[in-house]
Amino acid sequence: MATEGGYESVLCVKPDVNVYRIPPRATNRGYRAADWKLDSPDWSGRLRITARGNVAYVKLEDKVSGELFAQAPLHEFPGITVETVSDSSRYFVLRIQDDNGRSAFIGVGFGDRGDAFDFNVALQDHFKWVKQEEELSKKAQCGDPGPKLDLGFKEGQTITLNIGQGKKRDKPRPQGTGGFGLLPPPPGGKIAPPPSPGLSNHNTVPQTGGTATGCLLDLDSSNSNTVVQSGPDLWGDFSVPASSLAAAPPPQNSSNSTDWIQF
Repeated sequence: MATEGGYESVLCVKPDVNVYRIPPRATNRGYRAADWKLDSPDWSGRLRITARGNVAYVKLEDKVSGELFAQAPLHEFPGITVETVSDSSRYFVLRIQDDNGRSAFIGVGFGDRGDAFDFNVALQDHFKWVKQEEELSKKAQCGDPGPKLDLGFKEGQTITLNIGQGKKRDKPRPQGTGGFGLLPPPPGGKIAPPPSPGLSNHNTVPQTGGTATGCLLDLDSSNSNTVVQSGPDLWGDFSVPASSLAAAPPPQNSSNSTDWIQF
């Protein structure tokens, strides 16, 4: 942890800053920038924030020569050394101090809100670091608070890693050659041969006559309703008496014929 007599580091530099004489604060309501003569600043120059150990310094210097105009040492922030005004975020009240220990309050203003923001953040970051260093120093002085967690392997201790066994992968479904996802044949089964052309399940319509058969033969051969030619009309046998197909023997007795009619 750096001491106050160590090296000096630069935290922030702003090239344009205005300094104002401010009236004494009459009440406890805070400072107001509207009470200052903002149109006619008493001094203009640059602002530089440095740090030496835990102490920060706000220095007002000449833009060209760098000659020190005034400085304000800060031991804490926020505090009495740097105060904000109640009516603007671009103006601050700074307590400057000389080598003899005399102090005075002046007004400091930035033309850009971004410069005022950087000025504020630079001081906050420095004293945040100071607080962390103090906490680490206290822990080091108190010693080891407790046993440390030992995560190393003991003698003879081993571990087992199961890689690639946590999740089963689904087997891909087989697809046919046409890409339509046909189901595979049952295991151990045999595929029956295709039926013969004479035993086709297609609807066959018998047809007689030369004219009708000739017209139907002009249809597309891929049609499932196949037209089959046949010679005699097989369906006509049901409309013709059986006596026309085979001659019945003459009756032996005429009385039997008469009785059949009466029955």
